[in-house]
Amino acid sequence: MLRGLFKIHVRGTGKRAIVQLISSLLCHLTVAVSKGLQIDISKVYINTRVIKHVYDKRPAEEFDFLLEHVLSVVKYPDKVYRNTTGKRGEFCFVKTVKNQKCLCSIETVMCDGQVQYFEVVTFFRTDEDYLKKYELLWEWKGGTPSS
Repeated sequence: MLRGLFKIHVRGTGKRAIVQLISSLLCHLTVAVSKGLQIDISKVYINTRVIKHVYDKRPAEEFDFLLEHVLSVVKYPDKVYRNTTGKRGEFCFVKTVKNQKCLCSIETVMCDGQVQYFEVVTFFRTDEDYLKKYELLWEWKGGTPSS
């Protein structure tokens, strides 16, 4: 699904070129994550402009790695942090994949004053030093979720 969006709407576009805005359901959050964060919504979407943003900013190897793993980062995070003030997105989902920490920032999308769903705003590799400034909200511990 993500590869298809990328191939059709992003691949081969010039840096900072505008791409057609196409949104697609990435996944539903697990019950453990939803309960841990005390949220009622579970749908998470991703769009072509976010994919394009990461495509423009990251080296090809990193982009391919991230695109391949963004679904597992959001669906099965190891940890969820509150994003820092001034950054886009309310939550940062973090997962270690092949010994590399991956972060995916998601924000809530409102309609008529009610939260409708989440949307991915960016995703990238990171490290423990970067995460020190974030507030940990939830983490998966010993096979059971904790809050």
